[in-house]
Amino acid sequence: MEFPSKLIENAVAELSKLPGIGRKTALRLALHLLKAESDSTASLAEALAKMRFEITYCHTCHNIADTEECSICANKLRDHAMVCVVSDIRDVIAIENTSQYQGVYHVLGGVISPIEGIGPSDLQIDSLLKRIPESEIKEVILAISPTMEGDTTAFYLTRKLREFPDVHISTIARGIPVGGELEYADEITLGRSIVERQRQAR
Repeated sequence: MEFPSKLIENAVAELSKLPGIGRKTALRLALHLLKAESDSTASLAEALAKMRFEITYCHTCHNIADTEECSICANKLRDHAMVCVVSDIRDVIAIENTSQYQGVYHVLGGVISPIEGIGPSDLQIDSLLKRIPESEIKEVILAISPTMEGDTTAFYLTRKLREFPDVHISTIARGIPVGGELEYADEITLGRSIVERQRQAR
């Protein structure tokens, strides 16, 4: 791809490093920013720089935050005796968007993956185990994606959490999504939906 300007070429090269952005899309974005008001482009650059260098992580749950404590942990109306353990910050956002959960979170920062060289010590597991007695946690919900690595992580956590007999361990339900067709569901998901079936009220 030929560029009339080295500056455009550099901008396209950087934009195309973003996930899901090819060089053609990157070129469209670069040309849009070039035509936009200078204040608009400057505001975007400033917002990205502030996000990268000024954002911090909650010292309690490891969620992204503007201060040492995230807005969820600081919220006194949340149920702090209930902790939902997730692998990634994106999972927190997804669960919060459901408006169905009123507890707090703990972000592991990934999953156990021997192939990628990620072990338990590379995740925020020790801080979770330390947090349980300090915060008087009564229930830990394991909301980790049902992949091989996710199941390995959940199994490891379950073994570790058994050191706290007063803490109830639960996992999110797995089954057929709303609007899904049974014939297209994989055998594991379909089997789990049968095993974890719910009785209907008469």
